[in-house]
Amino acid sequence: MYNEPIFLQPVFQERIWGGQKLKTEYNYEIPTAKTGEAWVISAHPNGPSVIKNGPLEGKTLEDAWNEHGELFNKKADNKEEYPLLIKILDAADDLSVQVHPNDQFAREVEKVPYGKTECWYVLSAETGAELILGHHAKTRDELESMMDNGKWDDLLQRVPVQAGDFFYVPSGTVHAIGKGVVILETQQSSDITYRVYDYDRTDAAGNKRELHLRRAKEVTTVPHKDVKIEQTKTVKDGLTMKKLVEEQYFSVYHWQLDGKTTQRLEQDFLQVSVIEGNAVITIEGTSFVITKGNNFIIPYGIKKYEFSGKAEFIVSWT
Repeated sequence: MYNEPIFLQPVFQERIWGGQKLKTEYNYEIPTAKTGEAWVISAHPNGPSVIKNGPLEGKTLEDAWNEHGELFNKKADNKEEYPLLIKILDAADDLSVQVHPNDQFAREVEKVPYGKTECWYVLSAETGAELILGHHAKTRDELESMMDNGKWDDLLQRVPVQAGDFFYVPSGTVHAIGKGVVILETQQSSDITYRVYDYDRTDAAGNKRELHLRRAKEVTTVPHKDVKIEQTKTVKDGLTMKKLVEEQYFSVYHWQLDGKTTQRLEQDFLQVSVIEGNAVITIEGTSFVITKGNNFIIPYGIKKYEFSGKAEFIVSWT
């Protein structure tokens, strides 16, 4: 049994819209000046995180899930893949407008276990930054016509954004992260994206990126529905816990630590990303320093843990 957090090494993804804030703001050793994504807690085959400490050091999170299911209270007959994927995205330019399928479509058409419902916590945003979230089409015919005729300004719903905002993005939602925004994304462990519009950008070779309009039209929810989520806040000792969302696929909270708190692990396992500050986590008398940019899992079997310091976390579980 693990009696310590499972610390993870991020996996970096170069993107046409990426930048350098993952280095300047989170001190990550990024591979290029266009690093768009850090997959900070990932067991996905396209970028599994490597464990940095303990008996499984050097193994991937995917290995741990498959070979040591007891760390996640994984049942012996559970053949599903690790359920969640946590990313930090640096949008130095606009992301493409896109949409993701639900579980049923992903399994039947793409032959993968999960669709992609996600949510975003905005870590930073430049003045005037915005997102695309949803569309204005009332019927599927209207949606298809507006897509086919490139009426993007009429179709897309834009939302201003600032640090601390939170957005829940169910599968079927047309969306895009705008230039100048850094987010922490909690999502199902899926890498299926249907690109709707890419501003007619070209790569270094002068080629436009592929669009997936046929699939996008099939999976987009029409009409768009803004999701109302109820957020609550509780305080225990030095920890303020704000519920961002509790839905079918994940629960996500923002925790603000100012002092000391002892918590019991009530989940099968807890994912933690440190987004500001410095703190110490203590488990069974052993302490670990945690700083901004650290990402770890508190595994099943840990009865209680203590945080002390001044920091902010995004925590999640299934």
